[in-house]
Amino acid sequence: MFKTIAIILAAGQGKRMGSKVNKQYLNLKDRPVLAYTLEAFDNHSQIHGIVVVAKEDEIDVCYREVIIPFKFKKVIKVVAGGKERQDSVYEGLKVLPDECELVVVHDGARPLIAPNIISDVINVANDMGASITAVPVKDTIKRVNDKKIVKDTIPRSELWAVQTPQVFKKNIILKAYEIAFQKGFYGTDDSSLVEMLGQDIKVVLGSYENIKITTPEDLEIGCSILTNRQKSKG
Repeated sequence: MFKTIAIILAAGQGKRMGSKVNKQYLNLKDRPVLAYTLEAFDNHSQIHGIVVVAKEDEIDVCYREVIIPFKFKKVIKVVAGGKERQDSVYEGLKVLPDECELVVVHDGARPLIAPNIISDVINVANDMGASITAVPVKDTIKRVNDKKIVKDTIPRSELWAVQTPQVFKKNIILKAYEIAFQKGFYGTDDSSLVEMLGQDIKVVLGSYENIKITTPEDLEIGCSILTNRQKSKG
């Protein structure tokens, strides 16, 4: 029964990494970044299936270097992504099983997601229909004009840095995508599309360790986080 399906996005270009190898396949300590991400969802009891969205010319690489060697059992499909992130998510939505009720969207380049956060955001979305993971912003944020002159200071208590996973009931996310494409609207994340429906979206506290691997420095930070986690386990 494929009630809850995770769509893992691994079709990004990763230009800021400065590597010929896409960031999802770079090693984080002893294995590819994407392997850590898939492991978190493959091992989670509330995830019943996984759809990976990869670059069209990297689908074989995804199977050969990640899915097959690490024996992930819940991956039901690897599909080719689109031009933009939103297009890639839609490709994943197209292949969801009919019995799917909840859709979990997560960045393949966020390999350090904790199991309890996955549980929390799924449980909230199951009740409310839509939920996202985020953390409070630590820095003071200024609004500036096109000449870099400060216009005002935005109250920090109102600001949250949004992460993934983001979880939605299937009918809600499908409707949001259909309307977005009808309007020609492209958002920076999935919840921005759902917001247009007038749907309430509950924020679940994430973790500052749930970083997105984007630059070489992020790989170093990720290795440090993994090392500290291993030490804390004894």
